[in-house]
Amino acid sequence: LPALSPYLVVDQFGYLPDAEKIAVARDPDVGADAAESFAPGSLALVDASTGEQLLTQAPAVWNGGATDASSGDRAFWFDFSSVTTPGTYYVLDQKSGTRSPLFRISDQVYREVLKHAVRMFFYQRVGQVKDSAHAGAGWVDAASHVGPLQDHACRRYNAKGDASTEKDLWGGWYDAGDYNKYTSWTASYVENLLRAYAQNPDVWADDYNIPESGNGVPDVLDEAKWGMDFLLRMQNADGSLLSIVGESSASPPSAATGQSLYGSPNTSATLAGAAAFAYGALVFSTLPDAALKSYGADLLDRAERAWVWADENPSVIFKNNDSASGSSGLGSGQQEVDDYGRTSLKLDAACQLLRATGTATYRTYFDANYQKAHLFSYSNYVSPWDVTLQAALLEYQAAASATPTVVSAIQSAYRTGVKSSGNLGAALGSSDPYLAYMKDYVWGSNSTKSSMGDLFLDAVSAGIEPASDADFMRAAARYVHYIHGVNPLGLVYLSNMQGAGAERSVTEFYHSWFADQSPTWDKVGSSTYGPPPGFMPGGPNPSYDWDGCCPGNCGSPENNAICSSESISPPKGQPAQKSYKEFNTAWPLDSWAVTEPSDGYQVAYIRMLSRFVR
Repeated sequence: LPALSPYLVVDQFGYLPDAEKIAVARDPDVGADAAESFAPGSLALVDASTGEQLLTQAPAVWNGGATDASSGDRAFWFDFSSVTTPGTYYVLDQKSGTRSPLFRISDQVYREVLKHAVRMFFYQRVGQVKDSAHAGAGWVDAASHVGPLQDHACRRYNAKGDASTEKDLWGGWYDAGDYNKYTSWTASYVENLLRAYAQNPDVWADDYNIPESGNGVPDVLDEAKWGMDFLLRMQNADGSLLSIVGESSASPPSAATGQSLYGSPNTSATLAGAAAFAYGALVFSTLPDAALKSYGADLLDRAERAWVWADENPSVIFKNNDSASGSSGLGSGQQEVDDYGRTSLKLDAACQLLRATGTATYRTYFDANYQKAHLFSYSNYVSPWDVTLQAALLEYQAAASATPTVVSAIQSAYRTGVKSSGNLGAALGSSDPYLAYMKDYVWGSNSTKSSMGDLFLDAVSAGIEPASDADFMRAAARYVHYIHGVNPLGLVYLSNMQGAGAERSVTEFYHSWFADQSPTWDKVGSSTYGPPPGFMPGGPNPSYDWDGCCPGNCGSPENNAICSSESISPPKGQPAQKSYKEFNTAWPLDSWAVTEPSDGYQVAYIRMLSRFVR
C-alpha cells in the first residue's frame, strides 16, 4: 500500500453503498500544524484488493480556498458517492503518491462499531465481574464497590457512621472517568438507550458478548435494564429517588475500598426517574417474555409514584459536592438543575406517562407547559443542547389521547427550527470544510456533534416532513463521519478501534481505571493493553486550560513540575476543531476537560449511529 497521509481524511469504517461519500483533503494554515502544507493533485478512489482506480478527479476547492476559522485549515472535497460497489478502498493523491486510511463500502459497515460503542456500558458497570470471556483478557476485573461499607451497605452522606441509614444501592454505571453514580444522568442514559431501541428496533442483536447475550432479548435492552435496576434501588417507598451515590476510585476499579455514600432525594432525580420508568414500561411491556412484561408493569407503577411525589414536592433541591450544602466530596459533577431543568424533566415524564397510561392528568400538565420548552420560548430553537426534551416533545404525538393542536404546534416549530439556516442549511451547505457544522465548540464537543446528528434523525423518526427525510439523513451522516475520522486530526474519536478497521483511533483518555502511567492500561501501543475499544472522549475543547495553580503554586515542587511536564498547546491556543490532545494527565493539567468519556456522550453517539445500521 502507498504511505498513509495525514492530509487525506475519510470515515475510517466506511460508507453505506447508497450514501453520500466525501473525502476531505486538508491544507493546514493555522494551529499547531501550521508549518505543514498539502496541495493535492488529482485524487483517485482505489480498490485496495486490486489496485484499480475506479474514479479520478480534481478535488473541489472549499469556499474559494479560504481558511476555515474553526479548524485553521484550507480544504478540498473529493466526492465519490457514485461508487456503490461493496469492497475495501482508499483515496490516493496522485501527486504525492500517498493515501487515505482504508475504509469499506458495505451495508454492514457500522454494525461492529455499534457493538463496541454499546459495550462501553458493560465496562462501566459497577458491581459487575469483568471476566475474560466478556471483557477480554486485557480488562479482567473483580466486581467493584461491593466491599464493606460500599454499595451494598451505602450510608447517607451526612451519617457515615450511622448503620441505620444503610441502603443496598449496588449496580449502575460509572458515570464517566470517575466512578460516581448520578440518578438524573443515569435515568437519561437509560431513557436514551431505550429510545435508540424504539426508533430502530430491527437493528439490535443479542450477540454483543455481555453476560446476558443469548437470552433472546436485544443486548441494548439488557444494558438499559442494568441501569434501570439501579434506579429501582434508588427509589424510596414514598416514590422519591435518591440523588447520587458517591464512589471511591482506584485502578482497577475493584481496588477501590473507600466508603460509598448517597445523597438525599430531590425533585430532579425523581422526575428523571419517572420518565425513565415510564419509557421502560412502554418498551418492556411489549416484549414477548412474561417476566419482562411484568417488569414493565412494575416500572409503570413506580413511574406514577415518582410523578406524584415530584408533583407534591416541586422544588426539593440537593446539591452534591457543595460546601454550603454540607456535601463536599460527594461526587464530582453537579447533578442538580435549575427551574428550566426541572420543567424539562417534568415535560418528558408527562409525555412518557401519557403514552403509557392515557391518563388525562399527564396531558393536562403537558398541554399547559410545553411552550416553556426552548423550542418555543426561544422561537423555534432546535438545538443540540435540548435533544432529549425535543425528542420527548416529538414523541407526544404517539400518545393516543394527544391534543391535535399541540401536536401540530410542536411539529410546526420543530420543522421550522430543524430546517433553519443554522441547522439543516448549515449542515448541507459549505459552512464547515469537514461537513459537520457546529456553531459552538465547548466541553464535550463530540457529544454535541452527536446530538446535532440526533436532532436531524429525530425529525425523520417523527415524520416532521417526509419529503426532506433524505436531506435529514444526509446531514446526520456527516456527523457520523466526523466522529469516524473526517476531522482536522484524521482521528477516529473512539478508543482502540484498530480491530474494527480504524487505522488511527483514540489511544488514551482520562479515566480512573485506565490511568496515566499505568503499565497495563495507559495507552494503546505503549501499555500492555491500553483502554478497551469503543469509548468516545469528550473531544476538542477550546476553553481548556491547566489548573489555576500552575505553573508554580500547586502546593509542592512535585506538583508544580507536572505543570511543565508536557506541552498543553494543543489543546490550548488552537482553532476550535484542533483543541484536542491525546493525554490523560490528571490534576493540575486536568486532561478530563478534553479527553474524559461520559455515558452521556456515549449514548448520544449510539443513538445517532444506530440509525445507520442495517
